[in-house]
Amino acid sequence: MMKIKFQIVMILFFLIIMNSLHFSQKDSLPFYIDPSLFDAVQNKTLGLNYAEESETFTVFSPGENDNKYNHGVVLFPFKNYLYAQWQTSAKDEDAEDTYVVFSKSKDGKNWTQPEILAPKWNNGIYTSGGWWSYKDTLIAFINVWPEQNNKPRGGYSVYAISADGICWSEFKRLLDINGEQINGIIEQDVHSLPNGRIITAFHEQPGLIVSPYFTDDPKGLTGWTKGKMNNLPYNDFISREIEPSWFYQSDGNIVMIFRDQAGSFKVLASISKDNGETWTTPAITNMPDSRAKQCAGNLPNGTAYMVNNPSGNKSRIPLTITLSKEGKYFNKAFLLRSSKDLQPMKFEGKYKREGFSYPKSVIWKEHLYVSYATNKEDVEITRIPIKNVEIK
Repeated sequence: MMKIKFQIVMILFFLIIMNSLHFSQKDSLPFYIDPSLFDAVQNKTLGLNYAEESETFTVFSPGENDNKYNHGVVLFPFKNYLYAQWQTSAKDEDAEDTYVVFSKSKDGKNWTQPEILAPKWNNGIYTSGGWWSYKDTLIAFINVWPEQNNKPRGGYSVYAISADGICWSEFKRLLDINGEQINGIIEQDVHSLPNGRIITAFHEQPGLIVSPYFTDDPKGLTGWTKGKMNNLPYNDFISREIEPSWFYQSDGNIVMIFRDQAGSFKVLASISKDNGETWTTPAITNMPDSRAKQCAGNLPNGTAYMVNNPSGNKSRIPLTITLSKEGKYFNKAFLLRSSKDLQPMKFEGKYKREGFSYPKSVIWKEHLYVSYATNKEDVEITRIPIKNVEIK
């Protein structure tokens, strides 16, 4: 009898210790994921269900005579249209013939044929940099990668503006708070705080060293200011944390999440408590990832969300959305796409892979839209009614 009582006491002690560690970890991280949220045994779906009334549409699917590599899809609304921008090439990723195109839609379902936004360039390549708008002006950001063989690889960002989404200005450089050109690749996830401050990140030269940036210029063209953040140790020409996105918490703190180049297959995260001016050193969270680009943001009622491939390995299947009411404890998730509805890859190419790559998101009308490249060849979007994912 004494032995049984001792075993019970030890079990209770173990549970108390584990619970203590659970809350200690939860309190020490910028955010925390419910450990029971993803079932890794069910690798096709992670045990998740689709959100009600979710729909998937194809923006562009290449045929034999089309560019067969398409990636880096970014959405943005402007004057009753939804615009999609992406980079494209005949066959291979980051090939010398890579350029940027766009398409638009009045309903999110039916899309125009792609038009050239940044044409082929003899001295390097162009890739998609995302969008912004101010009043009657649509702004397209383009990333410029001069002479692909340069080491370390890096580049800078330019922009073009349009009043109608048809005629575009010449490219100009983005400027920092001192009026100097920024020598860095802009991250596609440009969005703003409720107070109007615009936040994103640049991957700065030499190489690709990521830093948060903010501006109070409503056009997002000038005044970019570098936030103070210590990068984790990695190597000289690329930071461990790259390709970030961000959301804000109910207390006003901002959380920037990153892809981890060191292969933890977890999301890295940094927090700012002063509107993006200073940031904590990025920490490894318990959010699983595929070591790929992801996105994050807030729904109209403040619900924080992250979209990624939480496989915990290199697989970019499935694609999910994970949600939190206050942006600190994420305990709800839905499928966006899974291997059950993955079409076969039609064409081979360098660095092409199966799955749903590099999601980016935007709110338009009554839906949250998520864009991505399926198999790095089909440009697709999935939309969900906001009412079906908001946490009340």
